Amino acid sequence: MLKNRKTLNLPERANFRRSLLPLSWLSKALLSALFAVVIASPGYAANETLSPSKACLALQAKFPQLKGKTLVDAINPHTPGYESLDPKDPSKYIGFDIDLAEQLGACLGFSVTYKPVAFAALIPTMQSGQADLIISDIYATEERAKAVDFITYSKVSDGVLVANGNPKKISGINMSMCGTTAAENTGFVEVPLVENLSGPCEAAGKPAPTLQLYTNNSDCVQAILAGRADTYINDVNTVDQAVKAYPDRLSKALAVTLPYFIGIGVPKNNPQFRDAIVAALTEIQKSGAETVLLKKWSLDEGALEAPRLITSK
Repeated sequence: MLKNRKTLNLPERANFRRSLLPLSWLSKALLSALFAVVIASPGYAANETLSPSKACLALQAKFPQLKGKTLVDAINPHTPGYESLDPKDPSKYIGFDIDLAEQLGACLGFSVTYKPVAFAALIPTMQSGQADLIISDIYATEERAKAVDFITYSKVSDGVLVANGNPKKISGINMSMCGTTAAENTGFVEVPLVENLSGPCEAAGKPAPTLQLYTNNSDCVQAILAGRADTYINDVNTVDQAVKAYPDRLSKALAVTLPYFIGIGVPKNNPQFRDAIVAALTEIQKSGAETVLLKKWSLDEGALEAPRLITSK
């Protein structure tokens, strides 16, 4: 039995209950806010018990064909920060793009599995029907948009990765690259940009830059570490991750703004699915969830780009 407990008479009880009302209201408000934060958190996935927002529930009603489905996301899991193997569990993938795919699934009611392929095989994999979408730090270029439709979600800024001290004095995708060797991924937009320097370099009496092509970011970074290449030009966040991994051996010469956007690739022959992804991505951005993910993976929060369709016939 509790000691020193006061017994309240009826009027006192009524006043006591009324005094609890503001606290009860505040508790409900806090719980509601907490619930909203959890829904927008990076760990929220379609198979969890929490319910999606009202807006997402409305989208599930509008696009019922996706609810309960398992979709395949084609990825090139060699870009730390975006998609890579989980060092704690190599059977899983982690990164911003992985979390974004899970957020889309949570909003529209589908679950996601991942198909790892070489970067150059991302689009052919989806075209062949082996994947339903591509969320893998892929730049939405006009040339690629001839094969698939893209929905933008991030701006592009490239970094120029070099050995510490930048011994070749590379200052961008420009004449400073004449006579140097660049490691790049097969199929990357940077490949033709470097190739296009051949004419100007030779016209100036200088040797053209040389390209070494690889299938993933790790091999490009290793080429510089091994002294086989002088530079690797790619998404600035990827370059920053490489510098972070090898601070005594690598550095970023600068960042280069490119006229591209990172996009989600979807099939051209499924406009309903495209519209569903656009709508879900819009809600995710509106909730602040994409900004949370950018911060979680140490990516540029200012790079967020509103969903926009990039397509070509």
